[in-house]
Amino acid sequence: MKILIVNGPNLNMLGRRQPEIYGSDTMESCLDDLRGRYEEIELEYYQSNCEGSLIDKIQTAGCSGEFAGIVLNAGAYTHTSLAIADAIASVSIPVVEVHISNVAAREAIRRQSLIAPVCKGVISGFGLDSYRLAIEALICGRQR
Repeated sequence: MKILIVNGPNLNMLGRRQPEIYGSDTMESCLDDLRGRYEEIELEYYQSNCEGSLIDKIQTAGCSGEFAGIVLNAGAYTHTSLAIADAIASVSIPVVEVHISNVAAREAIRRQSLIAPVCKGVISGFGLDSYRLAIEALICGRQR
């Protein structure tokens, strides 16, 4: 089984950016933990600050036939990008929307997700453990 983890804008700054909201761990440490926990799953990681690059990656992965699903933290694009929502809707593999912080408890603009309606589900507010929960959701969904 192969799962793609995609992070959007500013998530390359994890561990340095607003640790009171996003914690002090880096995405690299999160990936190390996930790969150790799920040795039987091939986890591929991609991050970009560019909307078009994220769309290209979602489309390529979704049409390749090699991925069982995508874990997507689109960052601020979650709240603004119909183009990313359209990319998700155009692929046949499940996409799980992930957020490190509890977006429902933050600014009003962050409470609306344009991508949630086309995702399999949404996991929010569990810190970097949100990525693990999304992987579990993809594994369980695959077994049904």
